[in-house]
Amino acid sequence: MEHMDKTINSYFDVWLGPRDPRVKGWLLLENYTPTFIFSALYLLIVWLGPKYMRNRQPFSCRGILVIYNLGLTLLSLYMFYELVTGVLEGGYNFFCQDTHSGGEADMKIIRVLWWYYFSKLIEFMDTFFFILRKNNHQITVLHVYHHATMLNIWWFVMNWVPCGHSYFGATLNSFIHVLMYSYYGLSAVPAMRPYLWWKKYITQGQLIQFVLTIFQTSCGVVWPCAFPQGWLYFQIFYMISLIILFTNFYIQTYNRKASSRRKEYQNGSTAIANGYTNSFSSLENNVKQRKQRKD
Repeated sequence: MEHMDKTINSYFDVWLGPRDPRVKGWLLLENYTPTFIFSALYLLIVWLGPKYMRNRQPFSCRGILVIYNLGLTLLSLYMFYELVTGVLEGGYNFFCQDTHSGGEADMKIIRVLWWYYFSKLIEFMDTFFFILRKNNHQITVLHVYHHATMLNIWWFVMNWVPCGHSYFGATLNSFIHVLMYSYYGLSAVPAMRPYLWWKKYITQGQLIQFVLTIFQTSCGVVWPCAFPQGWLYFQIFYMISLIILFTNFYIQTYNRKASSRRKEYQNGSTAIANGYTNSFSSLENNVKQRKQRKD
């Protein structure tokens, strides 16, 4: 294993250049192998989990879901706050910020972004809960793609560009996750469900987040600084892929629901009319039968 790690690291050093020494020795960052293994196990569970649960009763998981989502809500809120304050303390430039001019604020950003990277490992539990509760319809291509790629992408980010221009997408995403995990945590409590109105706007917020990230990343391309350009181009490409997948999800989830509701309303109106007609016809038949009995 040690020999394999050294070989992989040497290839990465050739392709991507020297790593940022400020994260040397940090948990899970020294070698890529643990991140790869976690991702492979995740995909294996996504494949085998529904098969295992097929003939079994779903688990409720209500109590642990409340705790899990509350924990991720608080973690996301902490990361959002620390990233915003770190950016302000370091005087970060919105248009392009390199990875070595923010002083102590850079280290603050790096520490928070490590938690952001680690949170992507924790968020694998989103899928595992779907499997245990047999909500397999929620395990979409978008869901698996997003979860499986983010942990790996952020391993590379943390090793080569752990601060500077990397802060923006993580900051927006942390804010969105405050809204998202608070929603899921509250929705695990049946009494709270009638009061939860912002689910639809979470997806809209995610799409806005991707568009803003593309805009901010493109600024670094147009007005370059010492931040590596290759990372900027990759982020733009990845954000475009998420926009396509999330837009497709939004259309299928909300536009089709609205269309089906209109159809149900129309069918319901017809059913009411038919019900009235049928009842009226039945009443007429009963009257006729009574008359026939009297005769």
